[in-house]
Amino acid sequence: MVERRRMDVRGWNLGVLAAVGVLWLACGIQREKPVLGCPPLAMADFARSGAPAALPLRALEAHVANHPADAAGRRALAQSYLDAHAPGLALRIIESASPAVRLDPELEHVHARALVEQGRSADALVAERHVLAACSGEPVSAAPAAPASPAAPVGASAGPPAAAPSWICASASRRVAFLEELVALGVEDAQAHPEASAVAYHNATREARLALQ
Repeated sequence: MVERRRMDVRGWNLGVLAAVGVLWLACGIQREKPVLGCPPLAMADFARSGAPAALPLRALEAHVANHPADAAGRRALAQSYLDAHAPGLALRIIESASPAVRLDPELEHVHARALVEQGRSADALVAERHVLAACSGEPVSAAPAAPASPAAPVGASAGPPAAAPSWICASASRRVAFLEELVALGVEDAQAHPEASAVAYHNATREARLALQ
């Protein structure tokens, strides 16, 4: 009887871990694109390639320091920090951007993921809703230079959102549904509460299936 109970508990734990693994994949919270492992380009090649994500970390840091208004470069640097499991550095590089740069929906999508990895689900939900606002063409408020809550870029000024790619909109929609369930359950750190995260994922996907019927 004891052995059977142990097997049941072990099976439940494996099921929860599998569900959470699917959760990260379905919500787009996993690493979108490895940066640190990319073959480095010389800085002279950067202007020709126009691909900041192909630069090594130090070159990205130098590029962002010299071109603070380049949202693509800042986004690639933040992504490289996430790939290196340093979400705090990713948040710093994103939240130090100017209000105009923070209007970039792809940058805000990376911002939301960094907040998730920092165990800040409620703030991540606010950030991801800004991405969805850009997808629907609604005006987005730019973040002030030193906001009371960096995750909520509200209050300084409003401007037209940059065009959001369709894949960003689809990923943001899935992530918002999941984060809404997490917040409703009172879970801030999804990785610290895998069982609750699995429940939130189940609820989010169930609502999505009902919406399609």
